[in-house]
Amino acid sequence: MEQLVLPLAAPETSETEFIVTDSNARAVQQLERWAAWPVMAGLLVGPRKSGRSLLGRIFAAKSGGTLIDDAERVPEAAIFHAWNRAQAEHRPLLIVADAPPPEWQVSLPDLRSRLAATPLMRIDPPDDTLIPLLLARMLDRRHLQPREDLVGWLARNVERSHVALVRAADALETEAFRRRSPRLSVPVARATLAGAGLLAGIESEPE
Repeated sequence: MEQLVLPLAAPETSETEFIVTDSNARAVQQLERWAAWPVMAGLLVGPRKSGRSLLGRIFAAKSGGTLIDDAERVPEAAIFHAWNRAQAEHRPLLIVADAPPPEWQVSLPDLRSRLAATPLMRIDPPDDTLIPLLLARMLDRRHLQPREDLVGWLARNVERSHVALVRAADALETEAFRRRSPRLSVPVARATLAGAGLLAGIESEPE
């Protein structure tokens, strides 16, 4: 495991750390080697809640470049002009989106051609190494106190997606608040997450 640290003041710790595992290591390496890109722009895609925006902020801070986040919601002309400006100024631009074209439907032909020439970096769904690390951090930051076996149980039973992990942690936080206790066990988590529809294939384990 590796951590990239944002070299600027940030309002909270969650904006200063990015955990690197096989699911995102290639994207991190490509961002670190931005000077070798064929053009002064890169396209970073990945699931929501995957840390893609955080990684983009880290990149912009370290490289002195520009970040366009949630690019599908940004006017195409603005992205087009930012892409051209990055080439003219030789200052890297990172565009963050859910998916690359053609999944991201770009109507402006000149922008489509530029994105086609832009190196693509991809964050994949969380892998077996990343899932328990993320879960442990999410629970810790919510000031929850899981039993020793809980993180492993969650890693095996929650849907393998970044969004599902966040929703599971949020549901457990809500339940802890309702119970007025930060302590969490497998039985409590099972009941809470099953009721919220957040379990995928519950294992048969002793309680």
